[in-house]
Amino acid sequence: MEIVYVTSNKFKVEVAQKILGPLGINVIPKKIYCPEIQDDLIENVSKFSAKYAANELKCPVIKNDSGLIIEALKGFPGPYTTYIEDTIEENGILKLMEKEENRKAYFMEVISYCEPGKEPISFTSKTNGTISKEKRGEFGWSFDRIFIPDGETRTLAEIPDDDRWKFWSDEAYLKLKNYIKKL
Repeated sequence: MEIVYVTSNKFKVEVAQKILGPLGINVIPKKIYCPEIQDDLIENVSKFSAKYAANELKCPVIKNDSGLIIEALKGFPGPYTTYIEDTIEENGILKLMEKEENRKAYFMEVISYCEPGKEPISFTSKTNGTISKEKRGEFGWSFDRIFIPDGETRTLAEIPDDDRWKFWSDEAYLKLKNYIKKL
């Protein structure tokens, strides 16, 4: 069986292949245009894109969407993470967090699986951490410079590319694997 992973991120594809490969699934990366809706739930954004991609490509697909959830900001930026990255960037988040003592945050990743003509199903995982008080690091992009994963003192951007992906939770991929086993 082949599943197209609609992404250009090689690390996401490697994780998916590592977890789904033992089921005899070949994960094929493919970058295509997917319209991204604005919605208050990351899950809805992921599902919409997965359904679009499955119908466009006429094959089973995986599509993921993620967002940074900051406890002190009541879940902001959440599903608007990309917009915030493009506008106020990490400096804006640090400004909003200046007087906040509670710096708990997490990245929520939603992976949606969809077959053509069917409704998508989603699986979530969280990577817990905190927001730093300043930007640090040269690797990764954007919020990697201010996100410190639990158990670390370094921001994600201070961790080299080949090691950084190891800090992300693979729980959503494991849930997907269990779902596919039952098909």
